[in-house]
Amino acid sequence: EEEAMPSLSVNTNVDLGSNDAKNALMTKLTQAVAKCLGKPDSYVAIHLNDKQSMMWGGSTDPCALCQVASLGAINQKNNSALSGQIAAAFAEAPFGIQGNRIYVEFRDVSAANMGYNGATFAG
Repeated sequence: EEEAMPSLSVNTNVDLGSNDAKNALMTKLTQAVAKCLGKPDSYVAIHLNDKQSMMWGGSTDPCALCQVASLGAINQKNNSALSGQIAAAFAEAPFGIQGNRIYVEFRDVSAANMGYNGATFAG
């Protein structure tokens, strides 16, 4: 189970649109996380939290704060690739969030510190 469990949470002040638009974005982000971290799509969890009250550098222009958590596969190469994919996805219309207004925090979570299915990945 050590290979499981990447998750991506996104908080943004942008309205990400209809459920269909959000589902399409979550599908794109799922594929990006899976590809960049070398994990199956079926293990990836995505959480979008849009229309939030947010400010960056004194401005309420579009911005996003993202958190990626994974059991392993968190390293400079993978993080840089995924940061680029996330920035590209949100730069597109209709979202329009510039890459210099997106933070992506990467966390390498130990198996003992991640719960799943009534236990932890450590057992």
